[in-house]
Amino acid sequence: MIKQAIAQREFELADALLALRTRAEADAFLTDLCTPNEVRVLAERWRVAQMLDAGELSYREIAEEARTSTTTVTRVARFLREMPYNGYRRILDRLKSARR
Repeated sequence: MIKQAIAQREFELADALLALRTRAEADAFLTDLCTPNEVRVLAERWRVAQMLDAGELSYREIAEEARTSTTTVTRVARFLREMPYNGYRRILDRLKSARR
């Protein structure tokens, strides 16, 4: 029962994210929803995913440039490569094709 309630709240959050129409709306929503540190951590992970996808730097170099730990780089890399969710991959690919 508790798992269902948590899942429902996560679906509702996903629906709220899908309702955002502009970068300004997304920024305002994230500012309201998260602490400044939480937003920073999310942005840091996204940057790490982009750098890993580019494939030009070592994990240590990415950690230094992104100002994060190698543990974070390794975790993002694992989700990018091995996990079945494909969240990072889907958005990285979508943004690449939109730039073409």
